[in-house]
Amino acid sequence: MDLRFGDGKPTDEEREAVDALLGPPESSWEGADRDARDETDLRWARGGREARDRRDLLLPGLHALNDRVGWISEGALDYLCRRLTVPPAEAYGVATFYAMFSVRPRPATVLHVCTDLACATAGAGELCAAVEARLGPENGVKVERSPCLGLCERAPAALAIRAGMSARPAFEDEAVQADSGGPGAAAPGVGTGKGRRMREPRYATAVTAPATPEAAITAATTPEDAPPEPAPALAVPQTGDPTLTLLRRIGTTDPTSLDAYRAAGGYTALRRAFALGPAGVIREVTDAGLVGRGGAAFPTGRKWQATAAQPDRPHYLVCNADESEPGTFKDRVLMEGDPYALVEAMTIAGYATGAHRGYLYLRGEYPRALARLTHAVAQARARGLLGDDVLGQGYAFDIEIRRGAGAYICGEETALFNSIEGRRGEPRSKPPFPVEKGLFGKPTAANNVETLVNVLPILTMGAQAYAAIGTPSSTGPKLFCVSGSVRRPGVYELPFGATLGELLTLAGVRDGLRAVLLGGAAGGFVRPDELGIPLTFEGTREAGTTLGSGVVMAFDDTVPLPRLLLRIAEFFRDESCGQCVPCRVGTVRQEEALHRIAERTGAAAAGDVALLREVGRAMRDSSICGLGQTAWNAVESAIDRLGAYE
Repeated sequence: MDLRFGDGKPTDEEREAVDALLGPPESSWEGADRDARDETDLRWARGGREARDRRDLLLPGLHALNDRVGWISEGALDYLCRRLTVPPAEAYGVATFYAMFSVRPRPATVLHVCTDLACATAGAGELCAAVEARLGPENGVKVERSPCLGLCERAPAALAIRAGMSARPAFEDEAVQADSGGPGAAAPGVGTGKGRRMREPRYATAVTAPATPEAAITAATTPEDAPPEPAPALAVPQTGDPTLTLLRRIGTTDPTSLDAYRAAGGYTALRRAFALGPAGVIREVTDAGLVGRGGAAFPTGRKWQATAAQPDRPHYLVCNADESEPGTFKDRVLMEGDPYALVEAMTIAGYATGAHRGYLYLRGEYPRALARLTHAVAQARARGLLGDDVLGQGYAFDIEIRRGAGAYICGEETALFNSIEGRRGEPRSKPPFPVEKGLFGKPTAANNVETLVNVLPILTMGAQAYAAIGTPSSTGPKLFCVSGSVRRPGVYELPFGATLGELLTLAGVRDGLRAVLLGGAAGGFVRPDELGIPLTFEGTREAGTTLGSGVVMAFDDTVPLPRLLLRIAEFFRDESCGQCVPCRVGTVRQEEALHRIAERTGAAAAGDVALLREVGRAMRDSSICGLGQTAWNAVESAIDRLGAYE
C-alpha cells in the first residue's frame, strides 16, 4: 500500500494524545524518531500488518486528538494514519464525516446549543442569539447550533465540551469519580476490540438544561462551576410506581453501585439464562414476542437465532446506543439511571448468540451516560460478571464502549458497523444481512438499549407472563419520550395498547393542542381528534402513522407549524450521508421547496407541494436506508392530516 503523507508534523501534545491510545511507536515507519544506529529501520516497516489490523482504532484516535486539542490538524491526522497504516485521504473522509470533529482550527471549547424541535419551541433561537452575542472565538469559545442533544424533557439544552489534558475529566458524578481515581485521574480503561485496552483522554463537559444565556455562558467559560445535572429520576415522572417494569430501579436504586443493583434483583436474569442455556434463552425471547424497540419492530428472537446459527466465527453483539432521533431520550435515561441493567442484558444477549465480545456504541453527546457505563463495565469486570469466566460458568464475554461523534445516520446498524471499523458511517446495501456478515464481516446481532433491557423481565417473570402485558401482537411494556407542550415531560412506561390520549393525560397536555408528532422527525403528525389511536405497532400503522422509537411531541397553537417542518427538512439535509442520489439531492430539494412555500401562497405554493410529493416518493422508493426513506413522512402527514399550507 502506497501511503502518501503531507508535510505537516504533529505537535508534542498531539503525538502524546495518539501514543496514549496506541502505545509508543515501534519504528520510524510509525512515526518514531529515527535511530541512526538502526540501519534496518529504513528497510522495512515493522508491525505494518498489526497496524492494519487496528483500523478500528481510527475513530477512538480522532476522539483522542479532538479531546486533547479541540480540533484535528493535518500533522496530527498524518501521524495517526502512520500509526494505523490508514491512507490519509480515507482518514480525512472519516474525520470530516462527524459533526463533533473539526479539521480547521477552532477554540478548545465548543458550546453546542440544541435547535431541534423540542428546544426550538422552548426558545432555542433566542438562547442562541443571546449566547452568540456574548461569546465568540475571542472568548475561547465556538458556539455551534446543534441537532437534538437528547435532553428534550429539559428544553432548551446546551452542552459545553472543553478539550485539554488540564481539564476536569468528563465525569460529573462523584461516585464515579471516586471509583475512577478521583477528578485528577484519567478515565478508566475501555476495551479497544480484539483483546486490546485503551485509556480515554480527559476533557471537561458541562450540560445545562433548561438553559438560560447566563447558564450556557458559565458552562462554556467555566465548566467546573456549572451546576451538576439533575438526577435521571427527574426525567421519569412515574418514579416510585410499583407497577413499573423497565423503569422500576430509576430513582430508587443507586446507579453507581453494583451491590445496590444486585440487591434490587440484578443478575437474577443472567443466572436464569445460564440455567436455560443459549437455545433456551432464545426460545424464551421468541415466545415472549419481543420485537425491536428502535422502530423497525423486527422479532428479536429470530434475529438472535439467525446469528447463533451461523457457522462463521467469531460472532459479535452490538448495542446501538446512538439514539439521535429528535425527541428521543429514553435510552439516555436508562443508561444514566440503570447502567448495570444494560451490562447484564448485553451479557445475556452475547451468551444466547454465541458472541464473546460486545460493542456498546454510545452517542458522543452523552457524557454522563459514558461515565456511568464505563464505571459499570469496570465494576462488572472486577467482580467476575464480565471477563474470561462470567459467574464461574466458563463463558467469556466482555464489553467495549465506543463513542460516536455526532452522526444521526450511525443509528442505522450497518452505518454503525462502518463507524466502529474506522470508516465513514455510511449504510451498506443488504443483503448480506448483519446476522450473516455484520461487524468486521462476521455474524452480528444488533439491538438498541430498550430492546436489550426488555430481556431481563422476560427471563425473570417468564415468557408467558411477559407476553400477557400489552396486546397479542405488541407484547410487553413500552417506553415513550414525551416532550413539547406538556406540563410533565419525560420518559413514561405504559403497556402496549394504551391510547395516545391516555399518555398525554399522564403528561398533562396543555390547552390549545394543535398536533402531535409520533416517531420523531422520521414519524408523522396526528390531529387532536385522533388521540384514541392505540399505541401499538399495528394500531399506529392502521391509523396511517408510525410508533417509531416512541417519540411523542405535543405542539399547541402557539407553535408555528411551517417553521417546524423547515427544521425537520434542515435536519435531514444535514444528516444525509450523501451516499445515494435520492437522499442526497432529495433532502436538499425538500428544504428548498419548503422555503419557497413559506414565502409564497396560491398556485405557486401548490406547485411546490406537488414537487414535494414527487421528491418524497422518489426518496421513499429508492434511498438505500431508512433516513431517505422516511425524510418525507412528517412533511407529508402535516400537509395531508393537518392542512399545513392551506
